[in-house]
Amino acid sequence: MSYRKSVIFVGLGLLLGSPAYAQSVESFYHGNTINIYIGTGESAGAVGAYPRILSQFISKYIPGNPTLVVRNMPGAGGIKAANYVYGLAPQDGTVWGFITRGFLLAPLLKYQGVEFNPTKFKWIGSPARTVSIGAIWSDNTNVRTIQEAMQNEVVVGATSPGQDTGVFPKALNQLTGTKFKIVTGYKSVGDVDLAMEKGEVHGKVGFTWASLNSGRSMNWVRDKKITVLVQLGVEKDPSIPAEVPLALDLAKTPADRQLLELLCAPSATGYPSFMGPGVPDERVKSIREAYLQTMKDPGFVDALKIQSLDIDPIRGEDIADIVSRLYAQPASVVERAREMLPPS
Repeated sequence: MSYRKSVIFVGLGLLLGSPAYAQSVESFYHGNTINIYIGTGESAGAVGAYPRILSQFISKYIPGNPTLVVRNMPGAGGIKAANYVYGLAPQDGTVWGFITRGFLLAPLLKYQGVEFNPTKFKWIGSPARTVSIGAIWSDNTNVRTIQEAMQNEVVVGATSPGQDTGVFPKALNQLTGTKFKIVTGYKSVGDVDLAMEKGEVHGKVGFTWASLNSGRSMNWVRDKKITVLVQLGVEKDPSIPAEVPLALDLAKTPADRQLLELLCAPSATGYPSFMGPGVPDERVKSIREAYLQTMKDPGFVDALKIQSLDIDPIRGEDIADIVSRLYAQPASVVERAREMLPPS
């Protein structure tokens, strides 16, 4: 055998023997386990409900039919879990992250402890589109409109300065003149809800509209326990009363509006989920396909209806595009956001 042929055969042997090529997707996942990490505590509302329901149905659509185990990893408003999925977890397709979308801004705003780049995650998908809102527990304060929140102090609970519940009220204070007093340190958005019910805080700026209308809080709006003050998306949600203003329309200058658009942009991802940057593309493709198949599964759809959860899926590729655009914002806008929203 010639030297050239020997080199070719050796090269092929090394290639075919490498982990990326030695196993098909089906053989890899057969008998294996995918760990789903929710980046918040047990009381996670829709953020936790979606992956828990998903885990009951998606295995049959994944080649090899792996077992799925759901775990909670609260900490720093999702940053702890994002760091884990990005660099500490196995990069083989056995770890899947579900974190409230506010974590997307953390690297952009240069928050401490961030060790991930959202543009490099392998985005899987989102089960629904939604918009964030600011609202108060009606019995805790006499404030009923966002204009009244500009005249009176409103105490709001938050998980961390870098999550929606910390970012949005601080931005509104500086750009629209509201008087939100922010209390951080709650382990999950669900814990903030409990604090409202107990009267510890007046409300929360950074509700997800879909979460508010599902699970244990599904009747809060109907029963007028909650009063919605403002919408925090890039456009109004038609299911929210028309008189509730969009935060972007409260901006005093075009520059302020552009800044609010940057901060509200993650809402377009709904309830995003992702795998680490090193996961082989063929496994990512299989999980994305299984995800979209599950979105049409009758049992999955019925389970969502029972908990009053919406379904309006966003593909992983589309989430990746949204994230790329977010990180392509003008440097001047990003710098202003960093100056306005320092980590402490």
